[in-house]
Amino acid sequence: MTAEGPRTGSYAVDRRDGRVGQVMGHVGTYIQLRPPGGGLEWDCPVEALRPAGPGEVLRARVREINAEGRLP
Repeated sequence: MTAEGPRTGSYAVDRRDGRVGQVMGHVGTYIQLRPPGGGLEWDCPVEALRPAGPGEVLRARVREINAEGRLP
């Protein structure tokens, strides 16, 4: 993360609820996040974010793929 917050395209965890999201942009003091596989964006205050580790991103992506029924 930079002084202004995470870089666009990086992944972060919303500490308020544990969701992992890809950083899509910044609006004021909020960061816009989107689930790794796509979907609706949500806003998170910069102070409620932490960088996501590779394992967290992978788990979030697998969870979404399973929810969509892509895996047998």
